[in-house]
Amino acid sequence: MSLAVFLKGVNVGGHRRVRPTELATQLKKYDVVNIGAAGTFVVRKPISQAKLRAELKRRLPFETEMMICRGSDILRLAATNPFAEEPADRSVMQFVTVLAQLPGSRASTPIVIPPTGDWEFRVLDHIDQFVIGVCRRQMKAIGHFGQLEKIFGCSGTTRSWSTILKLARILEERVDQRRRLSPSQSKASRIRRS
Repeated sequence: MSLAVFLKGVNVGGHRRVRPTELATQLKKYDVVNIGAAGTFVVRKPISQAKLRAELKRRLPFETEMMICRGSDILRLAATNPFAEEPADRSVMQFVTVLAQLPGSRASTPIVIPPTGDWEFRVLDHIDQFVIGVCRRQMKAIGHFGQLEKIFGCSGTTRSWSTILKLARILEERVDQRRRLSPSQSKASRIRRS
């Protein structure tokens, strides 16, 4: 089972620096792909979430929160196309906040901040551990991400929708590769390798 990893608060403003390509290389036995967004990876070989957390913790030079979800959850989210009704606009960022766990209760959506006047930040929906929304590309709008943790009662880290789609493409490539290999081809390739 493939996994998606989101490290919280790395490489922000020159602090808590991680070299994602080096980290992916150190974990190559798990076929880790660095997505390019700070602290975002696909792990394509099977590993438990607990073991993966331990491997990452051992290699990171500081403590950080890790949000890990199944690749199938990312593919399912991408397939829902949650921004289909939202007009594309360069002044607005479409985002997904990945929560550390499933929220204990379902928040009523949409959530609009501020509640009156011109909006700066909107939560459109949440699906499992994913909060889907849009925010204006303004510094004051970025401050609203912290409110999501209060609303949903757990920690989270945010990525752009384009990063989520990039994850989905890499995960889908892996699924397609597995589909192309029939059970007999897979067995034959294992025999050739031994």
